[in-house]
Amino acid sequence: MELADLSSRVVAAIVDGIIVGFITGVLGRFGGAGFGASFVITLVYTWYFLTRQNGQTPGKMLMHIRVVKKDGSPIDDATAIVRYIGYYISCLIVIGVLWAFWDDKKQGWHDKVANTLVVKA
Repeated sequence: MELADLSSRVVAAIVDGIIVGFITGVLGRFGGAGFGASFVITLVYTWYFLTRQNGQTPGKMLMHIRVVKKDGSPIDDATAIVRYIGYYISCLIVIGVLWAFWDDKKQGWHDKVANTLVVKA
């Protein structure tokens, strides 16, 4: 497995952020999508694509990368949820996401906690 480069991961995250932002914004017009709703929408989005679309969100599809377990097997439900919660915490702390820039396997803390890698598709 060839690891995905960090620039592809950043672009994929931006694309997914735009999509989730749009969904949250549309749903917000019909009843308010506060923090809790936004968290759940992003969790469902991430879970669905990582577990039902071969480890690829639309942003990852665009960049030809995917998330897999360290052994190369597909992501399961629990792993997707743990990875998302870890990603959320990593983003809050900031260094958790930046960790991927100097890690030999390009893993952020969310990848380490979930035992996942981002690889070229």
